[in-house]
Amino acid sequence: MSRPQTCSAGSQPTPGPGVGGNPPVTVRATFLQVGTESVLGTVGVARRAVGPAESARAGRRWWDADADDYHAEHGDFLGIADFVWGPEGLREEQVRLLGPAGSLTGRRVLEVGAGSAMCSRWLAGQGAHPVALDVSAGMLRHAVAAGAATGTPVPLVQADAQCLPFAGGSFDLAFSAFGAIPFVADSAAVMAEVARVLRPGGRWVFAVSHPVRWAFPDSPGPDGLTATMSYFDRSPYVEFDAAGQATYVEQHRTLGDRIRELVAAGFRLEDLIEPEWPEGLEQEWGQWSPLRGRLLPGTAIFVSRLAG
Repeated sequence: MSRPQTCSAGSQPTPGPGVGGNPPVTVRATFLQVGTESVLGTVGVARRAVGPAESARAGRRWWDADADDYHAEHGDFLGIADFVWGPEGLREEQVRLLGPAGSLTGRRVLEVGAGSAMCSRWLAGQGAHPVALDVSAGMLRHAVAAGAATGTPVPLVQADAQCLPFAGGSFDLAFSAFGAIPFVADSAAVMAEVARVLRPGGRWVFAVSHPVRWAFPDSPGPDGLTATMSYFDRSPYVEFDAAGQATYVEQHRTLGDRIRELVAAGFRLEDLIEPEWPEGLEQEWGQWSPLRGRLLPGTAIFVSRLAG
């Protein structure tokens, strides 16, 4: 995988591995394992403004440190070469939001915020040519291991989703299953960058926590059913260390914000899917639970297409 990209205002991304006509490759890197406590040192939480650089740094450090625990807790649910859109267990194999069965063969697909790239490996099994991008080396370390274990390695790129390191028009499709978008300060820039690297008419599908969840506490139990915050407050949720530096940042946008970001980037919204909690699923995932899932939407999936 490539080294992290340094993005700055006005910078011009360069073609990445496996795109722009080049054969797909996996570039290897050396990973440094770190412990969550020693790296993060979180001492408190707040709602405050966080700039793009601080937000990106916090996200990279958090997911590097949390990668092992995250996969230990959620790996069985997510699978090693499966495509799950969210905690409700909705699978791409069921809904085919990226295209009907058989239509993915030969298509170049970008996964934004790929984590360990299980979705990309599933797409590779469908005949697609995916490239998996994530800001976290820790997450991509799991992607390398899973690629070796399944015999289905996919091209991996470490970069910030706000400045994609690919040439314009490199991909037919792009998607994100709970990756990158809620953790960046400028999600409108992500939409614009995805539009740039897609070919005209390309589809962009992304899943995020349903924006209405912002008004409720992060609790799967009864205390998570009473709204305590304003849905319209866009102040980021920030965990910080003793020096006041952000160790974890999550951003909020309303449904209207998300749609306006898409439209401004040149996309047309085709569908907005709010998966219902399925009968028989009793597993909790953070704030998601059978109790809340049967009363409140937990996931929003935006299905859009680039003009042209």
